[in-house]
Amino acid sequence: MTTPTQSKKTKVDRFGERLRTRGASLSPSLKMVADYIDENRRTILHKSALDIAADTGTSDATVIRAIQALGFEGLRDLKRTLTGYLGEVVSSVDRMSSTTAQLKQSIDTSIDFVRDGHLAGIEAVTSPANRAAIAAAIELMRSAEGIGLFGIGASAIISDYVMRLLIRNGRHAYVLNRTGIALGEQLLAMRSGDVLLMMGQASAHREGSATLEEARRLGVPMILLTASSSPAFGKQAQVTIRVPRGRSEMVPLHGLVLMCLEMLVIGLAATEPERSTQSLERLHRLYDDIRKPARGGSAG
Repeated sequence: MTTPTQSKKTKVDRFGERLRTRGASLSPSLKMVADYIDENRRTILHKSALDIAADTGTSDATVIRAIQALGFEGLRDLKRTLTGYLGEVVSSVDRMSSTTAQLKQSIDTSIDFVRDGHLAGIEAVTSPANRAAIAAAIELMRSAEGIGLFGIGASAIISDYVMRLLIRNGRHAYVLNRTGIALGEQLLAMRSGDVLLMMGQASAHREGSATLEEARRLGVPMILLTASSSPAFGKQAQVTIRVPRGRSEMVPLHGLVLMCLEMLVIGLAATEPERSTQSLERLHRLYDDIRKPARGGSAG
């Protein structure tokens, strides 16, 4: 009997093999398109040649030439190949397997993988377009009465940390990071006059849809942090900040998401430094009170 794991091992990365054998012979423009496809394999499944051309600063004709130079009939043939290899959903097991296979049990290669991913991502996060988006997001946060932080999965942990940073700096903040019906209780905290800071990617989920529906009812604007060029909730966002997380079929890197959120927190604090200072002074007074010996009564 063939197990799912054995079946996975029989899959051949036709695109990867062709890129390795033919990549060196491509012209710079064709190689740039090929590398973009390699780094955004899952996103490519939902893009047209015109979309890819816009992302790479080339033409749709160049995109098709690059695909054909790698031995594919066209974009449709390439998408069939990528879908066959990636499957409909990339699980965390698949991503880890793909990542470790490329790192070849090398510590140095692993270090370089994370370093290079973050260095490339920093350039994208601090691009002129993203700087303008971050500035617009800070203006929305500055005028808001409260800041809701939506993130599930790994983003749930990040949202907790950022909520604490915002509170320390004198802002009313709360998390929306539970799944299923437990999210409903958290959504009760949302008020008209708040702003929603959402971490989301290409796929939609019930929690995100429900959160945005409540935000719509209350007139709460949404700031979206996403690595996807076609995010599920992009049309509902007043501001979109692009935050790369590495190649779609490999282990995602969350450090850049945290870095971008810290940019927002520090930028917000810089707009009203007195507010942050007063809040931190109050926090330290509370620390002093907590450290004092208890007065009267019994501990039991």
